[in-house]
Amino acid sequence: METPPRARTPQAVLFACGLNSVRSPMAASLLQQMFPHALYVKSAGVRKGELDPFAVAVMAELGQDISEHKPTTFEELDDWEGLNFDLIITLSPEAHHKALELTRTVAADVEYWPTHDPTGAEGNREQKLQAYREVCDTLLMRIRKRFSKVGAASG
Repeated sequence: METPPRARTPQAVLFACGLNSVRSPMAASLLQQMFPHALYVKSAGVRKGELDPFAVAVMAELGQDISEHKPTTFEELDDWEGLNFDLIITLSPEAHHKALELTRTVAADVEYWPTHDPTGAEGNREQKLQAYREVCDTLLMRIRKRFSKVGAASG
């Protein structure tokens, strides 16, 4: 887990993972909820997936509705609004490689937060939900730690 040498407070944050269907939309929702007016937050994937119903259910337990999230690729995001982010947080190896490739032409810091993919969880519905909750809790803890200064700066 590397912190960029100039860990400044970002204005625009992009969370990225493989399919933009579980981890990155969860992380984007968590950060957006914490700082609804202080930061611009989006998520994207290397490839386009389908929004995962377990991710929707776990976020609903926290009072956050991601059911309208439409999985988006880096290319689609670039086409629609440009990749004007000063921090890209990658949650999977493939997203990290893609983000590093982008920083050849985009001036953004990249942080890699290796995050378990809960989609392979075995067991009954409750056991699967628990795997998603653990990912959500891990993301929430990392977001609080990384963005703790934002609240102080904007408060």
